[in-house]
Amino acid sequence: MAKTEIWLLLDSRDLGGIESHVLQLAAGLAQAGQAPRVLFWADYGNHPLRAALDQAGLAHETLSGGFRGLIRALRGRRPAVLHTHGYKAGIMGRLAARIAGRPVVSSFHAGEPGTGRLRLYGLLDRMTARLGRRIAVSAAIAGALPAPVALIANFVDLPDAASIAGPHDRVAFVGRLSFEKGPDLFCALGTRLPGQRLTIYGEGPMRAALESRHGPEVAFLGRVVPMAPHWSEIGLLVMSSRHEGLPLAALEAMAHGVPVAAFAVGGLPDLIEPGRNGFLAPAGDLDALAAAIGAWTKLPTEARGTLADQARATIAARFSVARGIEAVLREYRAAGAAI
Repeated sequence: MAKTEIWLLLDSRDLGGIESHVLQLAAGLAQAGQAPRVLFWADYGNHPLRAALDQAGLAHETLSGGFRGLIRALRGRRPAVLHTHGYKAGIMGRLAARIAGRPVVSSFHAGEPGTGRLRLYGLLDRMTARLGRRIAVSAAIAGALPAPVALIANFVDLPDAASIAGPHDRVAFVGRLSFEKGPDLFCALGTRLPGQRLTIYGEGPMRAALESRHGPEVAFLGRVVPMAPHWSEIGLLVMSSRHEGLPLAALEAMAHGVPVAAFAVGGLPDLIEPGRNGFLAPAGDLDALAAAIGAWTKLPTEARGTLADQARATIAARFSVARGIEAVLREYRAAGAAI
């Protein structure tokens, strides 16, 4: 008998942290013997997540973007549970699941308040949160939601130790080039780190302005998909974010033995133990972040290796796929899913 599907719903135009998490979640559920299906709320054109799902052999489909169509699909095909990701998918998905009589769970990923339409979506997202079980990826996000909230951190695969490259000198930013991620703050570190080459992997609305201003001292490599083969090119990941949840880029870096130097925002203080597996600086304090990077550059090879080993050990102990999937399945069952 075929397994009842678990539907993972998102409204997405590009590949980012939420999309990477959904890909990891779908793969983990499949490995655990479940039948995940990723649902795109609407078709916005070519999407890199579709190609990644196809490559992994994971089921997906694209809806019409209509609320009534989602209700009909839920009533007619009766998935075991609908798991929403992101503002719009959460609002529409919870309402549709309630009307259709299907269990619903929502993951809350974003730590930034947003502006304009995003701010409104965030408010509506929190107002409708009680319509389903709630998962937050960090304590800060959980604190803004109505209790009870399951705190389930993002999780990543741990690559085989034999595939991890030796120490590298590259200091890099990996992520979307948008205000909340602070790529402008990362570029501003260049004046505080004379002689240190900085590298950016990523695309976004701020790229053109940043590249025109900082091109000589910062290398802009664009978006790299998948990122996994490129972590071996990086010695230290810098997260200069103004707002965060629990960024997958940080988890992936540490899983590959790349320590992280970051502002203490969102879930990063729960991930990073300064001096043991990475470095933390007060939010927005560029001088302190530059000092942390400078301290890393002065470490001898053996000390860098120890830092890398501790970063990997942190992921193995607290952010493994098996641990995360077990916690998510508990929430599905608590919502009433028969799995």
